[in-house]
Amino acid sequence: MPGQGLWQATAPHDVSFEHRLDISPDVDVAIVGAGYTGLWTALALLEAEPAMRITVVERHHVGFGASGRNGGWCSALLPISLTALERRHGRGAAIDWQRAMITTVDEVGRFAASSAANGRDTQFHNGGTLTVARNPAQMRRIESAVAEARRFGFGADDVRLLEDSEAAARIHPAGLVGAMFTPHCAAVHPLRLARAIAAAAARLGARIVEGVDVVDVQPRRVTTTAGTIRADAVVVATEAYTSQLPGRRRDVLPIYSMMIGSEPLNDAQWAAIGLARRETFTVATHVVVYGQRTADGRMAFGGRGAPYHFGSRVADRFDTDDGVRSALRRTVTELFPALGDIDFPFHWGGALAAPRDWHPHVTYDRVTGVASAGGYVGDGVATANLAGRTLADLILERRSDLTRLPWVGHRSRRWEPEPARWLGVRLVAAAAARADRAEAGSGPYSEARAAAWTKLVDTFIGR
Repeated sequence: MPGQGLWQATAPHDVSFEHRLDISPDVDVAIVGAGYTGLWTALALLEAEPAMRITVVERHHVGFGASGRNGGWCSALLPISLTALERRHGRGAAIDWQRAMITTVDEVGRFAASSAANGRDTQFHNGGTLTVARNPAQMRRIESAVAEARRFGFGADDVRLLEDSEAAARIHPAGLVGAMFTPHCAAVHPLRLARAIAAAAARLGARIVEGVDVVDVQPRRVTTTAGTIRADAVVVATEAYTSQLPGRRRDVLPIYSMMIGSEPLNDAQWAAIGLARRETFTVATHVVVYGQRTADGRMAFGGRGAPYHFGSRVADRFDTDDGVRSALRRTVTELFPALGDIDFPFHWGGALAAPRDWHPHVTYDRVTGVASAGGYVGDGVATANLAGRTLADLILERRSDLTRLPWVGHRSRRWEPEPARWLGVRLVAAAAARADRAEAGSGPYSEARAAAWTKLVDTFIGR
């Protein structure tokens, strides 16, 4: 399947589900989408109420979208800053949400350990994550991030700065100035994880049907190409593909992120790169880049330099891009010169969902029975687990600490119509790239230009 790449090539083909929908006229819960959100929701519901009748329908296959293609970061990251959350919801709510995310990383880790004991290794390894600074502007940015965490009561056990020598002991990029480290992140094989969740949900009784296209979602009804499912509750768990549902083209912005994957590296090559504890890593640039050392010793590296497609289009042909592939190859080699002669045979990508205010949501309307969650902006591996457990509590009408978190009931305003949407996204993408280039320069002129472009980017994403 286009766009799957390394994870598809290295996930065992040991799980299969139904490939036709013999309509069960009535179920308790119908879930649209067999990615992380839909699968975690099904699993959480069945763990709470084993007798529930649950059907999950998926256009392609389990983990087809972002759940099976992402960078494999199970992190406590939120796409919106604590300061922005405080402005919208108050200090206590911001802290509660961040702490819930931290415990969610451990929750996924417990599932991964249980899954491995049952013969499904998700390659989950909690080595934390490093944010690298390679120029003074980037260093100031990570210092500001640590200072923000301190203002909200998160200490050195949650996030801390690493000075030159301590940073260099962990990772060896060219031009290292310093780094920020948080232990609240694990590397994982994302497609293996999606299949493990699906297998666990199916074992508890969830019916998962692949290859069924959903054409409409209405209160207590899902219309598919194979017939109509009636349900007490309907969960829309379609993330970037939400833009393809009738009347929802402007709900989220599909942003393409792409990756490259190397051949296995030897010990000497890894010694030149670092990451001995399998830390995930990023650079404090405006254009997002990210990577991990996989369990089988490969470099998996990605970034968000792919173009936005007019009209929020999502298509298989957008999952690879020769220009982005070359750019990623140049970037990772410039970052780690030891990779200069290494082959990167894998290239893949896919769309993630960005709401207009960069704020994820979990919603459930008891009147219509329609629930949804998403808008993770690429930070969905752990966030979807929290969303699934929260949706389960909402559907089961259980008041809990989860249902009191500030994303419950949040609704983002819609994106602008075209061509304003296309023009705005292209402008901000260009601004992010120009800010990075300016920060890599020197002198007052470069600093002034970087500050101007940075302000535009920050305004767009609601920092």
